[in-house]
Amino acid sequence: MASLQGFDAGQVEPNTGFDPVPAGKYACVIAASEIKPTKSGDGEYLQLELEIIEGEHRGRKLWDRLLLRHPSAQTVQIAKGTLSAICRAVGVMTPRDSVELHGIPLSVGVKLERRSDNDELANRVSSYSKRQASTPDAAPAGTRGKTPPWKR
Repeated sequence: MASLQGFDAGQVEPNTGFDPVPAGKYACVIAASEIKPTKSGDGEYLQLELEIIEGEHRGRKLWDRLLLRHPSAQTVQIAKGTLSAICRAVGVMTPRDSVELHGIPLSVGVKLERRSDNDELANRVSSYSKRQASTPDAAPAGTRGKTPPWKR
């Protein structure tokens, strides 16, 4: 049991659930990561928690799993290729720990697919790439056309 003393549901709006975010590209950061064993116990995966940092879906979470240890060499090669894409996107080519990939903006491709267990739509991370620079129209007022300080 856990004490809920002091909680009043009448003072908090209830969660209504979340539909998946629409397919597309999102500016994200890796917010958390953890190595977990596979259900079968014959491998391990790196679970990534991603957070959308811009737009109307800001604050929403996405998850991805990279099977870094698995009996299938092809599965491991795919996971390592994805990890390479993440490292290149955030500019950390030889991380010693997954925490080194946290908090650095990157672009994440997201698709919608049907879950096999309940046939509902769910998000699937499909790609990682370097975050594109803001367009001139998105630059703050008074800064358009000026050279950023780090390029001077």
